[in-house]
Amino acid sequence: MNIYKKISIIISAYNEAKYITKVLQRVIKANTLNLTKEIIIINDGSTDNTEKAIKRFIRINNNTKIKIIFIKFRKNYGKGYALKKGFLKSTGDIVIVQDADLEYSPEDYPLLLEPFFRNDADCVYGSRFISNRPHRALYFWHFLINQMLTTFSNILTDLNLTDIETGLKAFNGNLIRKISPYLQSKGFGFDPEITARIAKISNLKIFEVGISYSGRTYQEGKKINWRDGVLAIWQIIKFNLFVK
Repeated sequence: MNIYKKISIIISAYNEAKYITKVLQRVIKANTLNLTKEIIIINDGSTDNTEKAIKRFIRINNNTKIKIIFIKFRKNYGKGYALKKGFLKSTGDIVIVQDADLEYSPEDYPLLLEPFFRNDADCVYGSRFISNRPHRALYFWHFLINQMLTTFSNILTDLNLTDIETGLKAFNGNLIRKISPYLQSKGFGFDPEITARIAKISNLKIFEVGISYSGRTYQEGKKINWRDGVLAIWQIIKFNLFVK
């Protein structure tokens, strides 16, 4: 018997006016294996037309049966802070993190949901590096740093993940809402922090599935940089060794 009825999809957007409408359209159409959708969109202090695009989308889709919640910040707090607020607002049995830039495809949701239905998963990471699905070739050094951060995280968590920095993750709703009040990272540090926190909880069922990836160039709006990679090293140490 299926115990899952609703899915919450959390989207944090910062200056994504070019992509946010397309992302939301694809999320609306995405196959969630008959789970009722709840979409939570956080405008994280955007200075472009992101908010205007979101409001227009909500107005156009006001008559659908899908619940859409809009959260607005006056200034940019960071991805981690925005996701935390979204998690706490969610009511879904499963909660998915969806990036707002189309690097990660909503068409991959069934892949993330399968371990919940078949294996009673608590957390599922969508890995860009164990997949036979389309993967845009970009930035060797980003790939290498990603692998180094994941390996370093695995050493301290004793998990064998391949992609802790993935922007497509799914959680048991009750689990992520229980963890969320304690989340500290306001920016991209969310990924090493949440990995460290779930690794410390006994007997969780953590899965990875291969997903597609259509990475962006900096000219196309990519925001993460080498400073975030350096900071991630400290965050891996901090949340594995110094934070309970």
